[in-house]
Amino acid sequence: MEFPNNPYEELNLYSNFSQAAKKYPKVAIHFDGTLIGFPELGLETTYEEAEKRIIVQASRLSLMGIQKGDKVVIYKSPMFDTYLLAVAVSYLGAVPIMISYHLPVPTMTIMCQRLEEPWLIYDHETAAKAPAITSIKRDHLVELEQLRELPVNGTVPQSFLPLSEISYMTHTSGTTGVPKLIAHSAQSMGWRTKWQRNVFDLMPEKKLVAFHISPVHSRFNIGISSLMSKGFPLLWIGNGQIEAVSKTLSQFEPYALETHPNNFVQWSRLAKEKPELFASFNYFHSTFDAINKGTMKIFLEASQADKPVFMQVYGQSECGPMIMRFHTKESIVELNARNMGIGMPELTEVRIVDQKGRELPAKESGNIQMLSKGRALTYYQEDLRFTENTYGLWWDSGDFGYKDDAGDLYLLDRQVDLINKVDSTLLIEDVLLDQLEFLDEVVIVRGKNNVAQPIISVDADSEMDWERWWQAIADFPLLNEPLIWAFEDIPRTATMKVQRLKIEEGLKADS
Repeated sequence: MEFPNNPYEELNLYSNFSQAAKKYPKVAIHFDGTLIGFPELGLETTYEEAEKRIIVQASRLSLMGIQKGDKVVIYKSPMFDTYLLAVAVSYLGAVPIMISYHLPVPTMTIMCQRLEEPWLIYDHETAAKAPAITSIKRDHLVELEQLRELPVNGTVPQSFLPLSEISYMTHTSGTTGVPKLIAHSAQSMGWRTKWQRNVFDLMPEKKLVAFHISPVHSRFNIGISSLMSKGFPLLWIGNGQIEAVSKTLSQFEPYALETHPNNFVQWSRLAKEKPELFASFNYFHSTFDAINKGTMKIFLEASQADKPVFMQVYGQSECGPMIMRFHTKESIVELNARNMGIGMPELTEVRIVDQKGRELPAKESGNIQMLSKGRALTYYQEDLRFTENTYGLWWDSGDFGYKDDAGDLYLLDRQVDLINKVDSTLLIEDVLLDQLEFLDEVVIVRGKNNVAQPIISVDADSEMDWERWWQAIADFPLLNEPLIWAFEDIPRTATMKVQRLKIEEGLKADS
């Protein structure tokens, strides 16, 4: 496939928003709930009106004392105003630090200590935790509900940071401990938006795009910035619960949808029961992680478009979107779901190496290393931990897999999740979710004596079918008897990644 080749442009969050607002002033942004920080926008606004309110909020932040170069932690409910606040912080030349509201006080205290007296914006969701973070000065706490009431007389001018300096931070998922702060510059983010704009140019019509991504995910700012630069109308879905999603989609006829793989899994029951809700979708887009074949097939079949496409993307926060593959109703039938696809020419690629960093030939499994022009700068205040994963321009992903003769990447496992005598836990999870429609989730972790332990969640309207379970795993390596947990009891990060090590620690404590 030949990809469009958008020009490279550094990404300043506010400047990108402003340019889009000038070019497409009346393009709509829809919300499924009122935004705490911007209630005046209601449930529908435009690029132009949203930009005006961003400048007002930036002026309020300036009145609070936030200046160019300051670091501003945004630690609040996961709604679209999280992003709008980041744009307002960027307008001031300050650095937005996007941190999940899930994180507890001890973790936040450590992370904010690294940031050297940052500011912190919080709302009702984090109001009980924010004042307890001992590394935040009291006069640097900004309550969002009070901020929006601050009167503004005039506005402040936009300030700019040097293009190569840190201008935005996200954090790692925290599946293995205290999250690391990932530092980005306008230059590094610019390469990521070039990648994403190339993808948007493959979509022939500028119709409504539905977006349900954690606002603190490194994917979020790239997705929204790129979408706006192309003039797509946006439907922001903040409430991902099935009942709420059903209500939201019944009011609109979106053209495209992007969400996390585990949200697709969670919503697949809805797509089976009410396929009409997804009939209008021409494109589905899964972020950064592997997704099983059966789930993609459900959404493709629900679509009534002539040629619906499910775009699977594999990447990491440190490198951005990397590897992609496009699936259709026809191609999904013969798909090996471990096949992630290929990189984007001149922007991203991967190689497979052994434990000593030597590149391996096709079909030999090893560590997956990434080459991305959009690689992050470092982990803030933890540069050594970042450079430990770098091999020149290459980044060790922590994943394990191989490439075939055609250059397609096959993802097998996280290196830390490898289990004795199991080639790929992800493959087992894929097969079980594809074959056993009564399951909502399957997670394979290390159990007693390093034997694979399945954790499963049964669909709310179904019963566990033990006979089919035992038939399905007959040819697999040894698995312990599955533990049945409620879907919501499986620990996850803000982006719905399963916290496998946390599960393993819990199992050890119970044994």
